[in-house]
Amino acid sequence: MSSPASPAPPPPGTGVPPAGPGGPAEHQASGFRRALGGLTTRGRSFVAAGVAAAACSYVLGQSDLLRVGLLLAVLPLVCVAVLYRTRYRVAGSRRLAPSRVPAMSEARVHLRVDNVSRLPTGLLMLQDRVPYVLGPRPRFVLDRVEPGGHREVSYRVRSDLRGRYPLGPLQLRLTDPFGMVELTRSFSAFDTLTVVPRVEPLPPVRLAGESTGYGESRTRALSLAGDDDVIPRGYRHGDDLRRVHWRSTAKYGELMVRREEQPNRARCTVLLDTRRDAYFGAGPDSAFEWAVSAAASVSTHMLERGFAVRLLTDTGSSVPGPEGSSGYGGDSGDMAGLLLDTLAVVDHSDGESLSAAYDVLRSASEGLLVGFFGDLYQEQAATIARMRQRAGGAVAFVLDSDDWLAREIGTRPGPELSAVRPGADGEEPDSTERAVRLLREAGWNVVEVQPGAALPELWQQADRYRSREETQQAQARQARRGAGAAG
Repeated sequence: MSSPASPAPPPPGTGVPPAGPGGPAEHQASGFRRALGGLTTRGRSFVAAGVAAAACSYVLGQSDLLRVGLLLAVLPLVCVAVLYRTRYRVAGSRRLAPSRVPAMSEARVHLRVDNVSRLPTGLLMLQDRVPYVLGPRPRFVLDRVEPGGHREVSYRVRSDLRGRYPLGPLQLRLTDPFGMVELTRSFSAFDTLTVVPRVEPLPPVRLAGESTGYGESRTRALSLAGDDDVIPRGYRHGDDLRRVHWRSTAKYGELMVRREEQPNRARCTVLLDTRRDAYFGAGPDSAFEWAVSAAASVSTHMLERGFAVRLLTDTGSSVPGPEGSSGYGGDSGDMAGLLLDTLAVVDHSDGESLSAAYDVLRSASEGLLVGFFGDLYQEQAATIARMRQRAGGAVAFVLDSDDWLAREIGTRPGPELSAVRPGADGEEPDSTERAVRLLREAGWNVVEVQPGAALPELWQQADRYRSREETQQAQARQARRGAGAAG
């Protein structure tokens, strides 16, 4: 992605000074005073040495020493005046490759500086502003740039934390040949680097209650119910003339055909628990970051399988929003980018319940529901158990913060962790285990996530864990087949 920066503003005095009290002379004087602030240590030392030599010449009566003092003091001032009046016009641009990068991966930033003036530039120092999480601030020294010429440099950035990070503005430092003064000029444009969660490839498994993204079981024939129920559409080049619906053609005055069977895309909702009280710890190896990365991996995997995927959080916010096709997205490529961009900036919520997410799920019948939850207590577990009624299949990945905290501080889960992370509303730390039992009784496929567990293995484990309801249905079907064979 290329984001050209606007040309660097010319040094003070090269453009038309603004009108106002004091006039152009006062504006140029103030600009020259600001330029004096760019004196380097060498330049200030020369000025101080010149003033000291002039004072000594007055005390000692040595005229030769006065000439030396004047030379030392005037040289930095002449450098300031020359650099202040330099009419460089330089344009810069920045290009990110790529502009969206997974966490713990590198991106390369390409910078280009063009000299659009008729004069060659002097020595330039190029500096780009980057957040500290992306690495040290890059600096480059550019030699003389001929009129109409350009210079290209590049540097790498890397972040272990997801998010959106601004890059820029680009800065140029102009220096004189003697190193007496440095003036800084800044460009106005900046770019944004999006660091998305890591996405792990998942094996193609068949989860409990899951149906394929497309297929015969998910189609509906809109033209098999008779003439009164036909939903026609306009004729398109290549349509079979045997599908022409003459009654609709006579009604609308144009050639109409019976609509083909339209595939009903299977749905999948990925529910991410972002409650602050449900997770403990921070950093790329924390439980919350694992849940965010897992939600991104599952969303991408289901989109590749042809599912219409929606991301839902405990606050009730849905991506895509309810304005598009019952909250589900269309194109898989665009949806994957939208979901990853959303997960790149998702943060903890201050709520304590999951009722807002339940209200969203209650409004419509869902397909497959995949949830990622932190610590669960009685109230949250009861709400999640009711969500199972609105889903064809439900898989829950539950993370116990005690285990993750123990790994972080190097201890075993036990009573000593209760003082560090007390339970909500006075509940005991083992409430998560009771919540897991409640979810399994409600028909959820529950997978308990241990610290450092690999998501692909847990995904296969979710395939082996069948819900209690599906197991009972399989046993009932087997019993009926056995009874029929005996009869």
